[in-house]
Amino acid sequence: MDVRLLRRLSLLLRLPTSPVPACMLRRSSSLLPDFCPGRSAIEMRYLSTDISSFHSHEAEASTGAHQDFSLWPGLYRSPVTAALWSIRSKIPDKVAENGCAETKLLTRTPDESRTSVLYAFSIDPILRELYRSPWNHCRIGKLLEDLDALAGTIAMKHCAGNDGTTRPLILVTASVDKISLKKPIRLDTDLKLAGAVAWTGRSSMQIRMQVIQPATDDQSEDSASLIANFTFVARDAKTRRAAPVNPLVPQSDEEKELFLKGQEEDSRRKQEKMQNEALHSKEVQQKDERLRNLLAEGRILIDMPALANRYSVLMQDTKLENALICQPQQRNLHGRIFGGFLMRRAFELAFSTCYVFGGQRPIFLEVDHVDFHRPVDVGNLLRFKSCVLYTETENIQKPLMHVEVAAFVTQPESRFSELSNTFHFTFTLDPEKIRAENITICRVLPATEEEAHRQLARFNADHWSVK
Repeated sequence: MDVRLLRRLSLLLRLPTSPVPACMLRRSSSLLPDFCPGRSAIEMRYLSTDISSFHSHEAEASTGAHQDFSLWPGLYRSPVTAALWSIRSKIPDKVAENGCAETKLLTRTPDESRTSVLYAFSIDPILRELYRSPWNHCRIGKLLEDLDALAGTIAMKHCAGNDGTTRPLILVTASVDKISLKKPIRLDTDLKLAGAVAWTGRSSMQIRMQVIQPATDDQSEDSASLIANFTFVARDAKTRRAAPVNPLVPQSDEEKELFLKGQEEDSRRKQEKMQNEALHSKEVQQKDERLRNLLAEGRILIDMPALANRYSVLMQDTKLENALICQPQQRNLHGRIFGGFLMRRAFELAFSTCYVFGGQRPIFLEVDHVDFHRPVDVGNLLRFKSCVLYTETENIQKPLMHVEVAAFVTQPESRFSELSNTFHFTFTLDPEKIRAENITICRVLPATEEEAHRQLARFNADHWSVK
C-alpha cells in the first residue's frame, strides 16, 4: 500500500482522541501566519472546523523541512491552541539547536510580539460546543488554558533571533498575576484573545493578555472582559542557567505606562521576598489570638456538633480530590506539562468544590497570583486537592467563597511526593437564586492548627489592611 496513504490512515485513526483535531482546521494566511520576528501585530482568525481541508493540510505538513505538525506536543486541546502550535512549529527550523549562546540582543517593540486570536462563536456552532458548559456558559478553564498557550507563543516570538545561528531559549511560565473577570463571557458573541510583551527584565518578561468581547480592535481596559499578566523566565537550552532576553522599547504612552507598571511590580516582588522572613515572625505573633479564637470555634463543632452554629462547617468537610497521570499530549515544547493544562484542571476542581459547598452553580470572580514552583513531567501522577478555605458573608446577596487547590507531583517508584503549585479561586452565587431559594452560605472553621494558619494567611493576603 502507498506509504502516504498509510500515513493518512494513521492520522485518521487519531481523530477520536480530540473533539476537533488540528487536521480539521482550514489553513489560510490569516489563520496560521508564518512566523516572522520582524513583523508587527499578527491576528489569527479561527474560520472553520471543516474536515474537507484534511488532505491539503497533511500534504503541507509532510513536505519541506518542518517537523510533522501532527506530532507536535500539546496538540490535542482546542482548535485555537492548535493554531498557536502551528506557529511554534516553524520556530525550531529558524534556530540552531547546537548554536552558540545569544551574545547580541535585539531591541524589540510591543507591536512585534503582539498577537490576537479570534473566536468566531457567532458563526461556528462546533467551536461554541467546544467551549460550552452544561449551563450554556463559556468554560473559563479552557480560556485560561488558551491564555497560557498564547502567552507562551508571544514570549517565543519576542525572544527569537533573526539570523538562525543562536540556540533557542527555554521559556517557562514563572507566575500568573491575579486574574479578575470584569464582565460575563457569552457564547453567542465573537471573542478575541490579544496580548503582547509589556515589560522585560534581564532574564524575565511580563506578557499582558486580554479577553475582549465583543471582538473589536479596541484593546483598552474598558473593553476587556478579563486581563491577565503572565511572567516568563528564560533559561539557556544547554546550560539551563538564566539567559538574557531581548530588551523591550515601548513606543506609545500606553505601552510606556504598562512598562513602568511591570517594572514596579518586579521591584515590589523582590522587596517582598527579601522581607518575607522578618514579616513572617511578626505576623505569627499578631495571629496568635485570632488563631486561638478560630480553633476554639472549630473545637465546638468537633466536640459538640449539636450545640454548634448550624451554618458552620469544618474545612476538612469541604474537601474534594482527583488524580491523573500526565500524558505526552499535555506536554510543552520542552517536554514538561503545559502550565495552562494545570490551571484548567485546578479551576475545574475548584468549581466543583464550590458547587458542592454552595448548592448552586458558582460564578467565577477571580484567580489569585499563581507561582509555578516545581515543573511537572510526563508520566508523573498529579494529585489535585481542594477545599473551601474561608467565606465572606457580610454582603448577603454576594457571598464570597475562597477555594484553595493544591497540586502534588507524586512518583510512586521513588516514594516521592512534593507540592508543585497552589491555586486560589474566588466564586460567588447568583443573587436571584440566593433570594428565591433563601440560600445561606456556611462559615468555614479549622479543625487543626495547620488549617487555621492557612486560613489566616489567605485572609491576610486577600485583605492587605488586615494585619
